[in-house]
Amino acid sequence: MKHQSALALAFFILFLSTQSFAQGRPSHGQPPQEAIDACVDKSEGDSVSFETRRGDTMEGVCKVIDDTLVAVPLDHEERKAQN
Repeated sequence: MKHQSALALAFFILFLSTQSFAQGRPSHGQPPQEAIDACVDKSEGDSVSFETRRGDTMEGVCKVIDDTLVAVPLDHEERKAQN
């Protein structure tokens, strides 16, 4: 019974991860393409704004993360603390 429960849980997690990929969502830890595109031709520390996939306007600052210049939302630390 424990084996069946573990197997069902594994399939459920696999299903969720494939659904996220199929919907075009970035995997955890990966910045959205819009955040990368916002910092093209910018320097670290530059202020930028860009439209999110939901249509919201996001204000941010370009920062180098894992060798990629990416827009980090101004309220990033605040939202990180809430999670």
